[in-house]
Amino acid sequence: MIKLLHIENIAVIEKADIEFSSGLNVLTGETGAGKSIVIDALSAVTGSRTSRDVIRTGADYASVTAVFVDVGELPWFENNGVTPDESGELYVTRKISTDGKSVTRVNGVPVSITQLRELGSALLDIHGQNDGRKLLDENAHLSYLDAFGELDEQLDLYKSAYASYLSKQKEVDRLVMDESSKAERIDALRFRIEEIERAKLRVGEQEELSARRELLRNASKLTDSVEAAFEALYGGDNSDGVIALVDEARSHLEYAAGYSEGLLAAKERLVDMRYSAQDISDELRDFREKLDFSPGELDELESRIDVISRVVRKYGSEEKALEILEHSKIEVSDIEDSENRLSKLEHELESCYLMASNAADSLSDLRNSVAGALQSKVMDELSQLNMPGVEFLVTFDVVKGDKGLGPFGRDEVYFLMSANAGERPGRINRIASGGELARIMLALKNVLSADRDSCAMVFDEIDTGVSGVAAQRVGEKLSMLAHNRQVLCVTHLPQIAVMADTHFGISKSTSDGRTYTFVEQLDFDGRKVEIARLSGGENVTATMLISAEEQLESARIYKERLYV
Repeated sequence: MIKLLHIENIAVIEKADIEFSSGLNVLTGETGAGKSIVIDALSAVTGSRTSRDVIRTGADYASVTAVFVDVGELPWFENNGVTPDESGELYVTRKISTDGKSVTRVNGVPVSITQLRELGSALLDIHGQNDGRKLLDENAHLSYLDAFGELDEQLDLYKSAYASYLSKQKEVDRLVMDESSKAERIDALRFRIEEIERAKLRVGEQEELSARRELLRNASKLTDSVEAAFEALYGGDNSDGVIALVDEARSHLEYAAGYSEGLLAAKERLVDMRYSAQDISDELRDFREKLDFSPGELDELESRIDVISRVVRKYGSEEKALEILEHSKIEVSDIEDSENRLSKLEHELESCYLMASNAADSLSDLRNSVAGALQSKVMDELSQLNMPGVEFLVTFDVVKGDKGLGPFGRDEVYFLMSANAGERPGRINRIASGGELARIMLALKNVLSADRDSCAMVFDEIDTGVSGVAAQRVGEKLSMLAHNRQVLCVTHLPQIAVMADTHFGISKSTSDGRTYTFVEQLDFDGRKVEIARLSGGENVTATMLISAEEQLESARIYKERLYV
């Protein structure tokens, strides 16, 4: 369960610490006071999508920290290398900066949003204000049934088989074309093959030829410069070169060194200089020989570069053109051999279809086997929510996809209901009122989470469209639900608030032109005032306080009987 929620700079909440308890935790307050901000903070710290817009005006960041206890042995811990601390507590922190970046940590270890979302789904089951409306989307009904039946493994097997079938169907479709289309395609491919082969491409040739062309274009200037440098080093008809002068200097120093050994080092450096000059002159001679070219070589280079450039402009690069050449040859071969390949692929396609169809049949059998149990459990829950005459049905239809298969099998699932005895069941999205949607969603949540006692449940205004006795039944159901797990609930209804084991009042005030929201755990007297306000409005009278105390006493007696 969640023990503590610390909020900083989220919307109008500058700073708040909320210490939740086990059982039913209720949050109430005026509309706009900031109740849903607490739910938003819980959503953020468990990995839901959020943005820098949640940061309080003027703040540099927003931060939420949640402390969880008694989380049990979750596979997430082993998979991600994070465990609760020695006290068994789990600290989850998410910090959002004004630059939009988000930093998340679990017990000090950085984790990704995806990792946090996976952990969050095991820690909190958040039912938002719009979840009831999801019942209006009949595409979601199948997922509810699969979740109830715990059919994830079977569904994954089907999805894998269906993906293989679709992939094989695409291969068949690529080969199935009329004869004229085949001929046109082969002509286009052969033209491409001939064009690229005629160019006789070699990776890197264009770069090499371009460098050679640049060399030849400047051959005259290069030759003059290289010749001059070579003559300066090696000498010419009218002058001695550097090498000869260095030899002469070395000879003089060698003679002088006979009288002064201190000159030996200078003589050796001249020897090194002579060898370096000789090496440079050899390099210049070799380079000069490369400058020898036939008169037509430049024209031939220009012509070859033009051929390569045309192909490269068309296909992107030498490497890409050669890849296209290879693929084109393969495609021509495939088309020419299409009849044999098509026969083989069609046989493989039939095998893939049978595997997908069998997996779909198995999945359908499992869905049909659990549909009755879902109907029975939901109807039992709804009868406890002041809908005794309700009829809830799970109906099946066959998808209209290819050969009766779709992304989730061959089934389309619809929830039908009749709110009153004697009325014919109809589709929920056509006949259910807002209050009925809220109660059906609560019933489904209770049924689907029956085996997740360690997961705290959060309800944001589950009371939408509910009042009177129905509201009382919702409050009682939430109390029953909180007997074995922690439940957090935002509500406007006194019938629900009186059932709280821990009650928080949320209020806001304005100071120096800024709005501040405060969260306070209410004692018994505070609860009386809040219940009276929820029942009668702003002007709380003594009679209203007496009525609130009676409601709280009635709720206490109900819970005592419930837990006996």
